[in-house]
Amino acid sequence: MALPRSGPIRSEAARLAILDAAVALFAEHGYDHLTIEGIARRAGVGKQTIYRWWPSKGDVLAEAILEGRLLGPQREVPDTGDPRADLAAWLTEIFTLRASADGEGLLRSLVAASAGSAETGRRLRSEILAAPLMDRLSRAMGDAGGPRLEAAADALLGAVILRALSREHFASADMLALVDVVVGPPPH
Repeated sequence: MALPRSGPIRSEAARLAILDAAVALFAEHGYDHLTIEGIARRAGVGKQTIYRWWPSKGDVLAEAILEGRLLGPQREVPDTGDPRADLAAWLTEIFTLRASADGEGLLRSLVAASAGSAETGRRLRSEILAAPLMDRLSRAMGDAGGPRLEAAADALLGAVILRALSREHFASADMLALVDVVVGPPPH
């Protein structure tokens, strides 16, 4: 005999409506004008429903990213056959996004969501360190994987986050230099 479930029951339809509303409002008005009230109104749910499942608008956006509803193409690492160029191009795309007002707000929301919830932080890290990034790093490093590969990914992403938080410009040449420092110099 199953015990009755305690706590709120999460409606999948409401959850999807909330994520869709958050993504639409983010696209229309940007991060700074995104509110839980606006998301609730657009999704047709009460604010309490959102706060029951997510502590902040940053957490709602983090889940939208994790489910591929936000940042679709920017999450993908290109595959041209030149892993160093692919990594540099991906980093350039990330910095181009970060330089926009919405990108900056989104980065702040992800940092806040990760700082507020270790689980959200772990899920975002896992998603970012997914197969495409690790594959390009492995090819660039000539490494089959392991701790060295994961450390290289952490170093690349750490540099990205530090530059983004300081709001410094990062040119394409800087991206290639960063890739070279992290994965080692190109073979001659």
